[in-house]
Parts: sequence; C-alpha cells; structure tokens
Amino acid sequence: MKRPERWNALLDLLTRDGRIDVEEAAAELAVSAATIRRDLDELAQQQMLTRTRGGAVAHNLSYDLPLRYKTARRASEKQRIAAAAARLAEPGSIVGLNGGTTTTEVARAISLRGDLSAPGGGPAVTVVTNALNIASELAVRPQVKIVLTGGVARPQSFELMGPLATGVLGQVSLDLAILGVDALDTVQGATAHHEGEASINHLMAGRAARVVVVADSSKLGRRAFARICALEDIDVLITDTGADAELVAPYTEAGVRVIRA
Repeated sequence: MKRPERWNALLDLLTRDGRIDVEEAAAELAVSAATIRRDLDELAQQQMLTRTRGGAVAHNLSYDLPLRYKTARRASEKQRIAAAAARLAEPGSIVGLNGGTTTTEVARAISLRGDLSAPGGGPAVTVVTNALNIASELAVRPQVKIVLTGGVARPQSFELMGPLATGVLGQVSLDLAILGVDALDTVQGATAHHEGEASINHLMAGRAARVVVVADSSKLGRRAFARICALEDIDVLITDTGADAELVAPYTEAGVRVIRA
C-alpha cells in the first residue's frame, strides 16, 4: 500500500472511530507499527489529526478529508461516472461545475472530448466553476471558455465561497449544473458536509436548466450536514455499477433519471 493510500485509510479510520490505535491500524492495514507512527506524525504536522500516546484522535467530530487526500478513493468509479457526465455537455452549452474529486474528473473528461471544438479553434463550451483546481486545468484548453467565480478559498476543497462567489453565480444562466455531493438520499436530497459549500451549490443548481448529480454508490442512502437541493430538483443521477437495482430504485421512482456507469 502506497503512502497516499495509507493516509486515506488512516483518515477514514479516524472518521469512523474518532481515534486511531497504532497497533490496531497496523494490523488492519497490514503494515508495521513503525510505518503507522511515521504516517501519524506526518499527518499531525499537517494538522490533520492530534497525536496521542499510542495513536491519534480527530480534531473534531465533523471531519472532512481535504481534496488532495480523496483523489485515490474509488478512482475508477469516479472516472466512469465523469465520462458519462461529460457526454451530457453539448457543443455551445454552458456547464456549471462545483468542486470535488468527481467533478474534477468531469472537467478532465470534458476537456478531452474531441467533438467539442468550434470553427477556428475558439471555445465550444463554457464552464462556470467556483473550484480553483478545475479552473486551472481548463484554462489551458482553447475549446473551453472558463468562468471562475470570485470568493474566499476553502483549502480543503479548493472552492471559492462567500458573497463574491454568489454575486457571480447570481448573474449567469446554466444549461447544465453537474454537482458533486457528499451524500444523497430520498428524504433530504443532496447534502454536503460544509454549509458554505452547500449554499454555493444550491445557488448553482438554481441557475441551471438541468441538474446532474455525480455520486458513487458509497454516497447513496446517506445524509450530510447541509442541504444542497431537494431530490425533485435533480434531473439526472450518475453513479457507478456498484449501486444495485434496489439501491437506485427509490431515485428512479422519484422521477430521477439514473445512469450507472
């Protein structure tokens, strides 16, 4: 297991249990206790956790992994989901993307579509985003016109938030909003861990003619802290093939088109 994968696993354990015991983590991850101690020391230096005698504890109970530690989680599923989402973008359309690992993959998939090209090499699709990392990736793609909101950056997700971000989003119209979420269930709809991100995502959804949620199967049937939008506001859900028929049936019955990629 490579170091980024171990760090992901350790932070997942911390999210699940609220604490980490070195010996128990070493046994669960099949590595030495010395390796776990080094990993915990490095994560503590980055203020991701608090070291204790024999292990570590979380800083708080509302724990959210920074984006750079999420990239290796369910990577193949997210890439398939992203490819399916990118196919929904039509030439000349205006697409909104929020931040997150899945929407970052969507941005990459859009940029690689050979059919999205305009005469003369000009932009063939416009992407509106509040995610710094997505904007930086797409800014070098001549076929994509990139519109970045203002706002204050949240280091964990690279997303811009606050009045400057809402001011821009309030002035645009989107053909398609493709939203990554932290959780999705039939009662609360789409939700996020952070209320600021949820507020921006809610506004983006409200400015779009169609709303597409991209979420791997581990996020279905779950709830997070802050609501993004109700289920009836979602037109399409794109998830992975790990979501069996029983899991996706309630979304289909609610009128959401479900694509399993």
